[in-house]
Amino acid sequence: MNENTWRFVKKRTATDGAVYVSADKTRYRRTGGAELQAESEFQRRIADLNYPVPHVLEEGVTEDGHYYIVEESLGDQTLHDRAVASLDGGRALHDDVTDTAAEVAARLLRAQAAHLVEPAPGSLRLWLDSAGFTQNVFQENPDLDNTRTHAALDHALDRLGRVPLVLGHLDYGLPNVLPGGVIDWQHHGLVPLGYDVLPALEIIAFKGGNKGYTADPGQRHRYLAAVDDASLNTTGQPVSQNLGAYLLVKAMFFLALMRPTDPSRTDKHLKWQYRRHLFTKGLEQYERTGMVDTALFLGLEEFAAGHRAGDHP
Repeated sequence: MNENTWRFVKKRTATDGAVYVSADKTRYRRTGGAELQAESEFQRRIADLNYPVPHVLEEGVTEDGHYYIVEESLGDQTLHDRAVASLDGGRALHDDVTDTAAEVAARLLRAQAAHLVEPAPGSLRLWLDSAGFTQNVFQENPDLDNTRTHAALDHALDRLGRVPLVLGHLDYGLPNVLPGGVIDWQHHGLVPLGYDVLPALEIIAFKGGNKGYTADPGQRHRYLAAVDDASLNTTGQPVSQNLGAYLLVKAMFFLALMRPTDPSRTDKHLKWQYRRHLFTKGLEQYERTGMVDTALFLGLEEFAAGHRAGDHP
């Protein structure tokens, strides 16, 4: 392989290695270790199941001992990047972004629904602990490790008990979606059907405005309707009925690994308190209605103003 044909794109996040793009932008090359090899094996498996993922074209070991893969390009811009680029002085997502997101989500859900996985005992609990990073959340926030939180999580598991399990992404969102499909399957595993795709627009709110964009109610409604239509055509059931339970788990996920170790980092302390606030609000909503409405979440700046005024802990 001629290394000069590859242009550096970025360091890989949450793991070692880097991403490169070919001169003609039709292929990507990623380097890493054992985790990349496991991801590649999984990606080949789901590509054979008609999942909308890049096909792995080549793999091997570099001269310095790193594993690499070469995969086809699904586009030169993620939907997150497209969303940011299409902003015109405001924060509203362009309809083209949300409609493309809905199309890709429907394709993924149809592929998942066509290949259900027979669950082993405890599979759903393992998904909760993995997807919600519950051990870390409770370690960093011991006051949340209480009867109330566990009762809500147990209710969510009961609610999802009849939802089929499928091979999933576990870190699905606009930064991992391109018009041609879904990339970055590093955190793959079993998930209840709909967990990947349903919250994709809702979880923007957990960033507190830091993504730079937001989805309006009409866009969120159209997106969920498209996903439900795909689910109804494959399973006979709408998956949006499970959105509240999924967002409760996402509230855990976004609180994980947030507690700062340096007391002088007031910015990180504020973000940690903000995510605690969102989890508490999501928990309250779920307890009352079985749903979580992210449109009611405060933005980070609004929370920070209240925090300085003493309205929040």
